[in-house]
Amino acid sequence: MEKKPITVSDKLFDAVLKLENIEECKAFFEDLCTIRELQDLTQRFEVACMLWEGKNYQEVSRLTGASTATICRVNKCINYGSDGYRKVLERENGEKK
Repeated sequence: MEKKPITVSDKLFDAVLKLENIEECKAFFEDLCTIRELQDLTQRFEVACMLWEGKNYQEVSRLTGASTATICRVNKCINYGSDGYRKVLERENGEKK
């Protein structure tokens, strides 16, 4: 069986897995991302957490400042995406939905 080549994104994700604590993650992402990119990533995760808790779009928008387009995209990823959000949110909350 032929081995799948390692991509640049695989190397990035492998680097993230090598980080040992929150401080190392913060330093890495602060170096990797612009302030705006980091704010956008943080906002999307905050939106995902609120949707997971059952908050509606209007409430999430009011609390996070996220546009309804962003909220809709995150919700779509939670429900029909690659299960990335779902796995993290389940693990963070010790549950299985």
